[in-house]
Amino acid sequence: MSVGQRSTGKAAQASNAGQAPGKGAGLKKIVAASMVGTVVEWYEFFLYATAATLVFGKYFFPSTGNDLDGIIQAFLTYAVGFVARPLGGIVFGQIGDKLGRKPTLQLTIVIVGVSTFLMGCLPGFVDVGYWAPAMLVALRFIQGFALGGEWGGAVLLVAEHSPNQSRGFWSSWPQAAVPVGNLLATLVLFIMSTTLSSAAFLGWGWRVAFWLSAIIVFVGYYIRTHVTEAPIFLEAKAQVEKEQAVSYGVGEVLRKYPKGILQAMGLRFAENIMYYLVVSFSIVYLKAVDKYDTSSLLLALLIAHVIHFAVIPQVGRLADTWGRKPVYLIGAVTGAVWPFMAFPMFDTKNAVVIVAAVAIGLCFHAFMYSGQPAIMTELFPTRMRYSGVSLGSQVTSIFAGSLAPLLATQWLKDTGSWLPTAIYLVVACAITAVVVLTLKETKGVALEDVDNADAERHGLPTGARA
Repeated sequence: MSVGQRSTGKAAQASNAGQAPGKGAGLKKIVAASMVGTVVEWYEFFLYATAATLVFGKYFFPSTGNDLDGIIQAFLTYAVGFVARPLGGIVFGQIGDKLGRKPTLQLTIVIVGVSTFLMGCLPGFVDVGYWAPAMLVALRFIQGFALGGEWGGAVLLVAEHSPNQSRGFWSSWPQAAVPVGNLLATLVLFIMSTTLSSAAFLGWGWRVAFWLSAIIVFVGYYIRTHVTEAPIFLEAKAQVEKEQAVSYGVGEVLRKYPKGILQAMGLRFAENIMYYLVVSFSIVYLKAVDKYDTSSLLLALLIAHVIHFAVIPQVGRLADTWGRKPVYLIGAVTGAVWPFMAFPMFDTKNAVVIVAAVAIGLCFHAFMYSGQPAIMTELFPTRMRYSGVSLGSQVTSIFAGSLAPLLATQWLKDTGSWLPTAIYLVVACAITAVVVLTLKETKGVALEDVDNADAERHGLPTGARA
């Protein structure tokens, strides 16, 4: 370690002792701002996922006599959002590294809110034919594009303000906002499905959940106007503006940190696949094979999301005490085991057992999900961190989360069995486990030291914090 790194590390330790701008109440305010916006955006994104399973297959596509065909078509439109996410990650990553995390997050939340509200206004296939799925795909693309820039900014806003020794815990809270958003989406659909007839729910009830996004998006936007950028980002931005030799953004991270991007993608792979198998394909399986009713399915998901929310920060704390790598490996191993437990539990058709199966899956998932923001933050220097984190997480979604429920549903249709899906998840978890083993343990590292190491590695001017 160089003298500059040692001095920076000491400064960081002093900062963590009580002088950090993100300490105490200030850090909690930043966490709240990040979470509220993330809840809003993931409410809208997961609302689409649930509606694709329950409504869109029947409403936006022609009937073939097989409900699984409509669901597969709906999942194809669902996948469009995942394809758009890396593009959003590139664009908003560049904006976030140049202008800041705060203005980028304000823009993404507005775009997602508008596109989701308009989805609730679309006519169905019986009204306008194939224009209906075409318009749905267009809005889904816009929604996914904006969300591609949301996650990186939300987690970095917290991670860059967090003390070094507790970054895993604090940066896991934006992750915990995801099940809250999913919980709200599921709750709204649950209320609509239990209070309305099937015809009314398919006709207009589902639209209410999409229209509600217009209200909550204002809340998220307002709260995000009252946060500040992290000092380490402001220093990096000033350095980039001062020194022409210092570059930032997407092009720079692709040139200088391709290994970091590949590692981030590998970390995301099994986690992303598992999540969508648990929360999306489980619904398909329980409806198609076990003939479980919609309201009971949504209630099971509600309970599981509450448990997921409670577990994520606690696992984030474990990532600070045990280390990033062992916690993540626990998630990869248990994730491979889950389908062999869960599908036999689903087949019991016992409500308590079904809830337990979904909740266990989300708890296993949390061991991979909770520490992700801290690990990815520590992989990249500040001047290109937004771009690196966004690319690493969002590119993976094209061939992971977007395809997982689609492939699983197709395999179920072709074979009538859950076994191909189980093998698929085992392979994914094995890949992620190998990637975890290639990482350096970064528990407690100072982000200033990451920046200084980058400066020394690439011959940047003294004090050019990456």
